[in-house]
Amino acid sequence: MNIRSLALVALAAALAAGNACSNEKATKGDSPAKAQAPPAQEAIAQPAAGNTFAGKVVETMDAGTYTYVRVAAGDREIWAASNKFPVAVGEQVVVPLDMPMENFHSDTLGRTFPVIYFAGAIAREGDMKPPSMPPGHPPIADAGMAHGQAPVPAVEPVAGGITVAEIWAGKDRLAGSTVTVRGRVVKFNPGILGTNWVHLQDGSGSPANGTHDITVTTPAMVKLGDVVTATGAVAVGQDFGAGYTYPVMIREAAVVADSPL
Repeated sequence: MNIRSLALVALAAALAAGNACSNEKATKGDSPAKAQAPPAQEAIAQPAAGNTFAGKVVETMDAGTYTYVRVAAGDREIWAASNKFPVAVGEQVVVPLDMPMENFHSDTLGRTFPVIYFAGAIAREGDMKPPSMPPGHPPIADAGMAHGQAPVPAVEPVAGGITVAEIWAGKDRLAGSTVTVRGRVVKFNPGILGTNWVHLQDGSGSPANGTHDITVTTPAMVKLGDVVTATGAVAVGQDFGAGYTYPVMIREAAVVADSPL
């Protein structure tokens, strides 16, 4: 998952065009794009990083594969978006504040959001809330199995391949080179920053320091639980802004499903 991973925090926006789009439904495809700076009068206030924001949906619209919601609680409100899901004005929801995008412009909606949170899942209040990441792990929107899950059973590397732990251990030496890793998909976030983000684990490495998990960006579509082989370039010190930094990841890999769970 864009996507790759799939650090961060918050900001609630006062949106000048907010009420004009209440319950607006858009039909064309939508993808994140770089946006112009917001008007000066659109002040931004920040909630705490890495938390969730619970409140009432006061505006919602669909655009392509995304559902957008404006969520208010007291005198604060935020915009958030997730894979399309049914939601109505007045419902109480919980938004993970994992992936803020500043000055995000939607061509489909024809508007710029000073801050919007892209989430793998937006839960109704009372439902199971998306889990938070372990300390020190670069955050990414949650979608499916969490890092707090039981350890992934060992996945045997392909011939000539490398393990997740070996990528972490040799990241500086491997930077810029092409590697092949085989692992199980524990997270998948499609269509973020123009690509798909995948988290792979193969049973190697340590959850204590995050070396058990590698983030892969890819044009391929996969499913949670798939065992896949990914071949791509190792990138280190990646900074996507808003606190999203990755000590090591694999960029734009060719990913082939091996044996779905």
